[in-house]
Formats: sequence, structure tokens, C-alpha cells
Amino acid sequence: MSKDQAIGGAILVVCVLVAICYTVGLFFYKPIVDAIPALNIGDEGVVRFWLVAIPVFIAFVGILMIGAWIGWTMATTPPPKPIEEITSEMEEKKEEPKPEEPVTPAPAAAAPEKKKKSDKP
Repeated sequence: MSKDQAIGGAILVVCVLVAICYTVGLFFYKPIVDAIPALNIGDEGVVRFWLVAIPVFIAFVGILMIGAWIGWTMATTPPPKPIEEITSEMEEKKEEPKPEEPVTPAPAAAAPEKKKKSDKP
């Protein structure tokens, strides 16, 4: 197993565990708290509010950070050349005569000599 596969497996396991814990906390908080009195730390509604509010906050801030990154990239990237300038450069390249190189003939491969039919032994 490569290092990338191991990291991918660890991410998979962590994500599945967080999803299970989140689902249990959001939908089954009351039965768990009633079964284990030591977990009774407050009102069920407050816990459910924070179980929804925290991921929504993280997702919202994450989307804003992606938007800020796109804005930063657009603000700091120089503008492209105008099309007219690009096409004029291409035309100049076409018009420039290419220096002619001396053509040296390639050595011909020696063709095997054919025997004449009259050259029979």
C-alpha cells in the first residue's frame, strides 16, 4: 500500500466516523443522554442547535474563502494581451523569411544488385 493510499484510507475512516457521530448526536441525542446520565450536560435543543450551526458556519466561511481566493487571483493576475497585438505578432512571424539551410542529400542506401536471368550457373 502506498503512502497516498494509506492517507486516503485514514481520511475515509475519519469521515465515516464523524458522519456516524454527527448523525447519532443530531437525531439520537435524547435516548443516549437518558441512557447515560453522565452525558446530561444541558438542554437537548441547545446541543442540536450547535450540531447544525457549527457545520453551517464552517461551510459558509469555506465558501467565502474560496470566493476571496478567486478575487485575489483575479486582482493580482496581469491582463492578457489584446487580440489585435497577438494576431499582428503572428502575421509578423509568417512574413519573416526563414534563413535557408543548405540541403545535403541523404546518403542513398545501397540497393542490392539484381541478378540477371541470363546469369544462371
